[in-house]
Amino acid sequence: MGNEQPKIPQATAKRLPLYYRFLKNLHASGKQRVSSAELSEAVKVDPATIRRDFSYFGALGKKGYGYNVNYLLSFFRRTLEEDEVTEVALFGVGNLGTAFLNYNFSKNNNTKIVMAFDVDERKVGTTVGGVPVYHLDELEERLHENIPVAILTVPAAAAQALTDRLVAQGIKGILNFTPARLNVPNHIRVHHIDLAIELQSLVYFLKNYPTSSEKGENHT
Repeated sequence: MGNEQPKIPQATAKRLPLYYRFLKNLHASGKQRVSSAELSEAVKVDPATIRRDFSYFGALGKKGYGYNVNYLLSFFRRTLEEDEVTEVALFGVGNLGTAFLNYNFSKNNNTKIVMAFDVDERKVGTTVGGVPVYHLDELEERLHENIPVAILTVPAAAAQALTDRLVAQGIKGILNFTPARLNVPNHIRVHHIDLAIELQSLVYFLKNYPTSSEKGENHT
């Protein structure tokens, strides 16, 4: 209760980086204020949802005036810890893992993959996208407490055993791109990203809700 802002619902929290990126661009172009309609057009979230999202942190906006871009930016910078870089470790330097390393969240200033692990001797000892690749046997030696997040792009059969080792090393969050459903203690946060299911879901909504583009945004 001593915090200066109330707890934000998870659905809203997931939209914050989207708003933040657009607001940074607005700020860079010198714009001082923005309406919920303008934001809606840019980020494809309906204006009522945007107004509700913003109301959680006291940005109520004014009719005919909109929202103060500087106020919103300062809020997002605090909330998303823009000034504090979160270091990430990646496991599995296959096609998807390599793509992540080369991209390395270049549009995000607050997350950075700093090390990667694999078992392929041809990859171990190399760098991909400037990130060093270590052997998985070195996990306990290399992974330190300042790296709270792991990305898993390993074969599904290897995912649980690897997760157990990560938990033992103090990892706090896992972005899981494997089909495996991971068992972790309650204090560990896991986000499962199954690209095949996401694609199947998209095709389903295209077929069954062909004119419902706004609603489709809320199904993720």
